[in-house]
Order: sequence, then C-alpha cells, then structure tokens
Amino acid sequence: METENKTEVTEFVLLGLSQTREVQRFLFFLFLLFYVIVLPVNILIIFTVRGDPQLDSPMYFFLANLAFLDICYCSVTPPKMLVDFFSQQKTISSRSCIAQLFFLHFLGGAEIFLLIAMAFDRYVAICKPLHYGTLMTKMLCWVLVGAAWAGGFTHSVIQVAFVVHLPFCGPNELDNFFCDVTQVIKLACTNTYILEFIMFVNSGLVIFICFILLLISYVVLLIRLKTGISRGKNKATSTCTTHIIIVFVMFGPAIYIYCWPFCSLPLDKVVAVFHTMVFPLMNPMIYTLRNREILSAMKRLLLQYFLGRGK
Repeated sequence: METENKTEVTEFVLLGLSQTREVQRFLFFLFLLFYVIVLPVNILIIFTVRGDPQLDSPMYFFLANLAFLDICYCSVTPPKMLVDFFSQQKTISSRSCIAQLFFLHFLGGAEIFLLIAMAFDRYVAICKPLHYGTLMTKMLCWVLVGAAWAGGFTHSVIQVAFVVHLPFCGPNELDNFFCDVTQVIKLACTNTYILEFIMFVNSGLVIFICFILLLISYVVLLIRLKTGISRGKNKATSTCTTHIIIVFVMFGPAIYIYCWPFCSLPLDKVVAVFHTMVFPLMNPMIYTLRNREILSAMKRLLLQYFLGRGK
C-alpha cells in the first residue's frame, strides 16, 4: 500500500551552478564564449583536414574524427545549461535526462577508444616506420574509428539499461547543471548497491585501465624516441607529448568523477564544468597550437576562401 501512494517522478530539477543572479550572468557569458569558440574551431579542423591533400594521413584522419566527436559532445549539455540560466523552472523530463545520459557516455566513451586508436597509430609510425604505409591503411583507419564508436555505444547502452528501469518516487533535485548517472542513481527509491558497483566497473575501472595503458604506451614511445636515432624524431616527440597532454586533460576529470562515483566531493561541479565545457576546447587548442602543419593548412584554406570570395 505504501508503494501505491508514492508519486512517480516524471521530471528532475537541475539546481545548476549558482543561485545568485550576478554569478549566473557571468557564467552564461563565459560558457557562451566557450561554446561559440568550440564549434567553429572544431569545424575548421575538419574542413582543413578534408580539404588539404598534405594532411592526408591517418594521424590527421583521427584528429578530424576527434574534432567531430567534440562538436557532438559539447552540444549535449551546454545548450540546455545556457537556456536554464534565464529560466525560472530549471527542469528536465525523465526521458530527456536519460537521453543526456546516453549521449554523454556514448560520445565520451567513443573519444576514449579513439584516443586508444591514435596511440596505436603513433606506435606503428614510431616503432615500425618502414611498414607504416602498408599497415595503417584507410580501411584499417575506418575500422578503428568504427570500433571506437561501437565501443562508446556499447558502454552507453550498459549504463542506460540499468538506469532506465529504476523507480523514482521521492526527491527529484539534481545538484548539477546536467543529468549524470552518479546523481540520478542516488534519487532512486530502491537499493542500488549492486547497480553502483556495476557502474563503477563500467565507468571508473574502464577509464582508469585505459588511462594507465595509454600513459604507459606513450612513455614507452618517448623512451624509444629518446634512445633511437630516426628522421623526424623531434616532430614525433612533440606529437607524443601532445597526445599525453590530451590523455591527462580528458582522463583526469573522468577518473575524479567515476572512480569515486557515489561520494559527494567538494570539486564535483568544477570538474563537471571542465569535463563538459573546457575539454572540447582543449583538444583543438592543444593540437592546433602545437602543430605547424595544420596551422599552415588552416592559413592556406582561409586564404583560398577569402581570395575566392574577393574575385
């Protein structure tokens, strides 16, 4: 009888980052600036890689796919968050909440597996340079990208499959600006101990293992480059260093959130902002600022565009 009297929750209230009007306005313009920078820069990377024959290599193919994933990833939560800054009722329906969960983990998981594919590409380029052209074919590159998307999809389905059937009949406030599985599960009116363990294995443990494997692989490659003598050594070292920076930038916040998924920590919101807003901007900034080839290609592309319009 007690269960029948409970009301099923059909929407969640997002408490956001701050309740102060002045702080909300500042955050709105700050995040809007991030958003309007992320989209054009990543789009420019995609068109540059596709439009410049000199960038027709597996490394830039993977970089263009990473830029596309960043465009999709940063379009999942920021638009809703920007609108909520000026909304009286910061609510999200349960279906939209599940959709957010799905796409966040789908795209985030795909990025993790794509970084693994990029690490494999650098391994072949540095350790087997004479066979690089025959090993890293276009077919293999497409297979690796497809595997990254499939891996992200599988990871996300596992996450959402357990959450979608949870009963919600009590509090419906999420102390964040988007729906995340760690907070949604806390609101379920049932024992979620086993589910929390499954989520830890599916997210936290997988992320931590991938981080360690990627870190070890790039350290081994840097040692190989330091001890060996090869053509393009400085360029390869710079590329590996860039990839290590990306690995730390992406996996640091993810490990913080999902390796202690059901403990409220003081920096949760700060890390969530960094993970959903700042990281999609860090990818293109780090890659483009440290890569002379892609910067030169962007200049040629923009020059051709404006000269073409001037005629």
